[in-house]
Amino acid sequence: MHLILTGATGLVGASVLHHMLAQESISRISILSRRPVKMADGHDKVKVFIHKDYKTYDKALLDELKDAHGCVWAQGVSQNDVTKEEYFEITHNYPLAAANAFSTLHPSTPFTFVYVSGEGATQTPGMFTPIFGRVKGQTETALFEFGKEHPMLKVYNMRAGGVDWTKHPEIHPFIPKLPLWRGALLPAVNLVYKSIMLPTQPMGKVFTELAMSKGEPLEGSDIGMEGTLVSNVAIRRLGGL
Repeated sequence: MHLILTGATGLVGASVLHHMLAQESISRISILSRRPVKMADGHDKVKVFIHKDYKTYDKALLDELKDAHGCVWAQGVSQNDVTKEEYFEITHNYPLAAANAFSTLHPSTPFTFVYVSGEGATQTPGMFTPIFGRVKGQTETALFEFGKEHPMLKVYNMRAGGVDWTKHPEIHPFIPKLPLWRGALLPAVNLVYKSIMLPTQPMGKVFTELAMSKGEPLEGSDIGMEGTLVSNVAIRRLGGL
């Protein structure tokens, strides 16, 4: 099986890549990245495509991806690191452009698009809803509606909560350097607010398995948008937590 991954140099993407690499049933991983991916070095089944413009996908790239079964879209940025306009471009426009391009790869068979959203995303923003909640909510809706218009593109919107990397040492050399205080606080947060936390190992497993699936609607009271919107509680449940 051939899968596509973005955001492989980030925390979520690294956890997904670690799980993908371990799966014998995944024969090829195509990574779209702005820069080299050290974690991919030495792995024959991985090919990194240096991709600078996530709004465009030329024929040569699409030919390389033509037999891909699904994608985990883990690319993202903090709303605090960019302007409002840049955040919308990265968080909304990039995944929509990719979904549109990937829907053409094999339009007669399913392609599963796993979008990494986040808890706090909402379709009903209020006066105090932060930018990320508004934009990710808009992106979830846009992807859901695009999937309705293109039935062979199967979309899952994954609302990951607080990501805990501390018990996943295999990815530590490859993830961005995180503030020490974040790691120090995690044991207490896990103890008091366990349901909002998401360890990277089961997260990578769930995201990968959904990308490998046929994109059928999921069931459960913690699932929304006709079986396609997966809350953090649901991700934990699917990951056996």
